[in-house]
Amino acid sequence: MLYIPVSARPAPKNTRASTTPLKHYQRLVFICALFGMSVPAWGATATTTFSVTGTVVATCTISASPMNFGGAIPTPINSNVDSSTTISATCSNGAPYQVALNAGIGAGATFAARRMTSGPNTMSYALYTTGARSSVWGDGTAGSSVVSNTGSGAAQTLTVFGRIPAPQSVPTGTYSDTITVTITF
Repeated sequence: MLYIPVSARPAPKNTRASTTPLKHYQRLVFICALFGMSVPAWGATATTTFSVTGTVVATCTISASPMNFGGAIPTPINSNVDSSTTISATCSNGAPYQVALNAGIGAGATFAARRMTSGPNTMSYALYTTGARSSVWGDGTAGSSVVSNTGSGAAQTLTVFGRIPAPQSVPTGTYSDTITVTITF
């Protein structure tokens, strides 16, 4: 602390003004020492660690559009009637998956000979993994195939190729079936 006298004239000796700066300095040192010693002294430390974890699991969603062979299929069916539809699979990036189709709900249906029904009547059809219609799409059993792929995090389109094989002679009517699509990841 710097002491600057207020007046220009020097203070007389043995007066209070001459000792004030020294006493203020001594008091200041005493107070600082007093407060410095009253603060707890933390000199030691200890540490530990903890782990942080999280498990990312693969997810997949799937949707399918209807397959329509058309509204004017002639009977008797003398040539193959082809159609196609799409399945959209969205799986986590890097997640491998397989898509399987069941045989449908028509009585007596198999993967190679699925059955659309109209009342008591049935019409055979098949679903394939390729446009060449050489690999029957099923669940991987009974000579059928599944479609395998690896997810990208974005929707991936899979095409289902259908065929009503000739020859068939079926009664007129609106025929339908329901296929269950299963994705395994």
